[in-house]
Amino acid sequence: MAHRFRYSRWDGSQKGFDLDALDLLDKMADQLATNGDPLAALRRLMERGMTDRNGEAIQGLDDIIEQLKARKEELLESGDLGGVYSEIAEALDQIVEREHQDLEDRQTLADLQLHDPSSSEEDRRNADLAKESASGKQLQLDMLADDLASRVQSLQSYEFESNEAQAQFEELLDKLRQEMVNNAFDQTSESLQNLSPQDLSRQREMMNALNDMLEQREMGIEPDFDAFMEEFGDFFPGNPQTLDELLEQLAEQMAAAQAMFNSMSPEQQEQLRQLMDNLLQDMGLRDEMARLSQNLQNAMPGAGWGESFQMMGGMPLGMGEAQNAMRQMGMSDRIRNFLEKVRDPRSLSEADFDGVRELLGDDAARSLERMSSMVKEMEDAGLIHAEGNRLELTARGVRMLGQSALRELFENLDPGLLGGHTIDRVGIGHERSFQTKPYEFGDPFNLHIGRTVKNAVQRAGGGTPVQLEPDDFEIEQTEQSVASATVLLLDISFSMVWEGRFLPAKKVALALQTLITGQYPKDYFGLVAFNREAREVNAQALPTLDSPETQGTNLQHALFIARRLLARQTGTKQIICITDGEPTAWTDEYGSHFDYPDTHHQQRLALLEAQRCTKSGITINTFMLGDSRGMIHFVNSMAKINKGKVFQTDPWDLGTYIFQDFLSGKQKLI
Repeated sequence: MAHRFRYSRWDGSQKGFDLDALDLLDKMADQLATNGDPLAALRRLMERGMTDRNGEAIQGLDDIIEQLKARKEELLESGDLGGVYSEIAEALDQIVEREHQDLEDRQTLADLQLHDPSSSEEDRRNADLAKESASGKQLQLDMLADDLASRVQSLQSYEFESNEAQAQFEELLDKLRQEMVNNAFDQTSESLQNLSPQDLSRQREMMNALNDMLEQREMGIEPDFDAFMEEFGDFFPGNPQTLDELLEQLAEQMAAAQAMFNSMSPEQQEQLRQLMDNLLQDMGLRDEMARLSQNLQNAMPGAGWGESFQMMGGMPLGMGEAQNAMRQMGMSDRIRNFLEKVRDPRSLSEADFDGVRELLGDDAARSLERMSSMVKEMEDAGLIHAEGNRLELTARGVRMLGQSALRELFENLDPGLLGGHTIDRVGIGHERSFQTKPYEFGDPFNLHIGRTVKNAVQRAGGGTPVQLEPDDFEIEQTEQSVASATVLLLDISFSMVWEGRFLPAKKVALALQTLITGQYPKDYFGLVAFNREAREVNAQALPTLDSPETQGTNLQHALFIARRLLARQTGTKQIICITDGEPTAWTDEYGSHFDYPDTHHQQRLALLEAQRCTKSGITINTFMLGDSRGMIHFVNSMAKINKGKVFQTDPWDLGTYIFQDFLSGKQKLI
């Protein structure tokens, strides 16, 4: 179903969520780090909702769907359809009572004339006829049928004695006709208020023209919609711009009327059918309405014509109230069914925002509208792009994801724990630290002009020229970087996923890659993922790296690939190994193999590869995420061979340990 959007100038009163594309990426970070699928991450965000920077809630689909269910239950308990008839019955009883009272008054007056000695013979005969007529009409009223349709039909042919009762009855008939006509059309239309016989005749002409248009379209002839609206546009205050928009409005209204009819008992349905026949047939409206209903059902079969609802409330509902409740319950079901099938936030652009706003309020509608634009906003920001039905992270998106992981890690890192290490050479570093110090003999003469001149002015006071002295000199400190090559070995075996260790480990990999490629562009960073076998993973593919939940920890193969990668690099070489178990797999000329619990062969091959790394000048620092006796024994044996460090840590503290160790080996302030 298509929807029109209205735009207006910003006046400061409109509310918007304080959330941009990078905020969305941050909120998707964990899901993206799990499988690298932007569509899956956006779907999860869409279903669960989120908060913006101001803490305002953007409601998710799960919450909105539950609200729609609750709203429908509220409507079901709002009243009883019997009120459609009780209201008519009460009005008819009052009319009949008014007529009875008038007849009794006439009988009383006739009795007085009959017993008045001054009455003439002709007066007595007239009084006797009046009394007899009143008695006959009293009997006629007493014999009225119990069902409403028959009572209305009988009273239509009854000659009222009471002018007031007759006026009330005509007013009731006009009201019923108006409500029945309003079943199909917008009740806010001024053309449908206080309908006169002439108005009803024009209404019939409008419906006839509308039916002609629908039947022309069904035959493949495009009707003249503009001419129709020019003549009958006052019936449609929604101002539809196309025939399709008009049909949507009419179908929603008439489907609600049909749902009300479907929800009635067979007796109530028959009563309504007879009432419509009695009230509308003479004016030709009944046939035109039936014709319109059938044409609309043919044109829009999915509008909910077969819906029915079991009303459970105790308060009687009038016809207009009942139909509005039916319309809103049908709307609630259609919106809920649509939202339950949404798997892509882009599909939300087809949601009935106006319907959500009517049922649940502005906050829910704004939430849906905001979520419908998430994909486009991230595409416009260059973070994702569409590949067929898939969404993929762009190179910028990968960088931003890594920065998000890095930022999260450094928020939890104690900067006071970071320290430098001693290096053998000194000189002017290539990294600016933006810190200064007074010059001392032997320091590189990297003079900071601004601070030096400021010192001279503070010492000697104002005036020119400024005379500099050695004590005024202040130099800019720099950081001396140690060129290094790092390969991260990331265990992606089944146990890493099963124990919840894979996500924090992968986020550390993303953060470390971002740190090295961004802050230390001259350094090398490589990544090797391993389970039953090992493979190199390039930077662009890291976010989509997933665990196939395969058993096996092939550290021998991972160390082999890391050693081959580092052989082409210079500077300090290190391997950072993140694993949660001892080696249980190995690779030879026949392929990769798995064996457990006997791991002696696998461990021996891994230790031989560690020995080769040691001979190549590669340090292996191991971060254990498990505490099995076999793993501790193996890691200690490897450390004894390689002299690398061993850390045993919780998965969520992993980043702290790795980054403190990495950074402590990178820089010293000089």
